[in-house]
Amino acid sequence: MRVLIADDHPLLREAMISTFKQYPDIQVVAEAVDGEAAVKLSAELKPDIVVMDIVMPKLNGIDATKQIKKLSPNTAVLILTAYDDDRYVIGLLESGAVGYLLKSAPGRVLVDAIRAVYQGESVLNPEIIAKLLKYGRQKQTAENHLKPEEQITNRELEVLKLVAQGMSNKDIAKTLFLSTRTIKAHLASIFSKMEVASRTEAIIKGVREGWLVLDSTPTDRNKE
Repeated sequence: MRVLIADDHPLLREAMISTFKQYPDIQVVAEAVDGEAAVKLSAELKPDIVVMDIVMPKLNGIDATKQIKKLSPNTAVLILTAYDDDRYVIGLLESGAVGYLLKSAPGRVLVDAIRAVYQGESVLNPEIIAKLLKYGRQKQTAENHLKPEEQITNRELEVLKLVAQGMSNKDIAKTLFLSTRTIKAHLASIFSKMEVASRTEAIIKGVREGWLVLDSTPTDRNKE
């Protein structure tokens, strides 16, 4: 997994590099000291994952993420920050970030998050998902805008609701007694029909369409 670290604090970058050196499946390909450098290096190197801070010189994490997703759409952006303010959370997730971790998280959690993102999953803790559901509810539309041939099936709706509970593909597969491959296929179909590119966007749009409600908050099990 080729990783680019974007953070303006040298000590934090050094700490992450030191942590990643313990895991042979993670390779740090570059360091960016500001948002502009993060965009430039992402366009040049096309890393698998960018570990991105929010507050950086020249270009903030939100705008940098937007530009990275345009220039290198296959690069996943994982936010690692000290801020969990609603405006930052929603802005970053809407800009295309697939995960959001606080800097207080242990190194092992960050490594697991990188691996999950590499596998195509979002990394959002229960509190972040709750913010998404609340935000989506505020933006909810009065009617379903999908065409009849694009309507998601009952099974796909089941999968979407479990996604909104913060479950991984593996957990969803166990819950529905299906294979992980089948869950991935359902998610691909959901994303295509809803015209979204990530679980985060699917959750937001699902609430807007009225398919997900605020009761679809993460279970206590997911907080463990």
